[in-house]
Amino acid sequence: MATETSADDVPSSDIGRVKTSWVPGGLESDSHSPEERPEMPLPREARTVFQGILCTIAVLACLYVAQDIVLPVVLALVLKLLLQPLVSLFERVRVPRPLGALVALAVLLSVFIGLGMLLSSPAARWASELPQTWPRLQQKFAFLREPVEHVQRTLDQMGVQLGSPSSLLSNPVGVVTAVFSGTGTIAAHLLETLLVLFYLLVFGETFLRRLVEVLPTFANKREAVEISLHVERDLSAYLLTVTVINAAVGCATAAVMWLCDVPGSVLWGVVAFCLNFVPILGPFCGIILFLAVGLISMGPVWAALLPAALYFGIHVLEGEIVTPMLLANRFTINPVAVILSLIFWYWMWGVPGAILAVPMLAIIKIISDRLRPLRAFGHLLEG
Repeated sequence: MATETSADDVPSSDIGRVKTSWVPGGLESDSHSPEERPEMPLPREARTVFQGILCTIAVLACLYVAQDIVLPVVLALVLKLLLQPLVSLFERVRVPRPLGALVALAVLLSVFIGLGMLLSSPAARWASELPQTWPRLQQKFAFLREPVEHVQRTLDQMGVQLGSPSSLLSNPVGVVTAVFSGTGTIAAHLLETLLVLFYLLVFGETFLRRLVEVLPTFANKREAVEISLHVERDLSAYLLTVTVINAAVGCATAAVMWLCDVPGSVLWGVVAFCLNFVPILGPFCGIILFLAVGLISMGPVWAALLPAALYFGIHVLEGEIVTPMLLANRFTINPVAVILSLIFWYWMWGVPGAILAVPMLAIIKIISDRLRPLRAFGHLLEG
């Protein structure tokens, strides 16, 4: 039976001691044998289900309406999980947490500023050449016009309006602007993101400790600490691993583009690095992009197909061998749930939403697996 514990009985000097004292050593894996699988109760009252649906719709509506506020905060939370191991490393060598947070932010900004300075020249050159090369690209993809028009007519009959293919093909800038709508929110609120990120790195554990202290029972406190441990540990490991894998994909893509004599190989390596953060859809867009780049830059058809084919080979190697070997034991999420999450969050928040879709889905699954009323939903998300 759970023991009542007052806020004064909770150690508050160090959240690490709280975690150590309340969480046993058996949290390394959430896997359960069929005999040990926890109970997954389903709601029996229609009123409870209806209230849950209404609450979910209300929360999602608020997230959509308030995306200018919520999106930078969510991005700051994800970046906090990415930078937390670095801040913890500084803390272990007696560096004050505020100073460690400032150093982590300086490293993050240095990476972005360095990449921006490195890529500004090749990106400007490709952008200046786009109006001249786009008609040539249209000619090479002319065989797709009739199937695209047929698909669009079918969608029009179903009530889905996408605009005319000719207008999309003749306005590449409009296509890019439509695809990347939402990224301006992050740029416009960069200061807000960095400010929230700094205070999360410095005072995040203090906030968690205060949250634990106000919970009524020892069981609630223990459950809150366990959930926070799983989210922080698993998401930090996931983000660090995926970032390293995507960096390797970007380096390999840059080397391939250099060997294929494609201009701006570093630019395309960074593009591949960014696209790989969006599972399935990102590499698919990358194949189309590198096919177009090859058709613009290369001469014969076989040479034009080479960059896209080599990029596809890199992605197959990464997706089928490297990533499953490093992440399959810790993260198993249903691919259907991943696709639906990508589509939904892209519709909600654009490209930033697609990038944040998988981390948010992982957080939802971890929390659902730890809370008894939500275990059935967490089981549905399991791969």
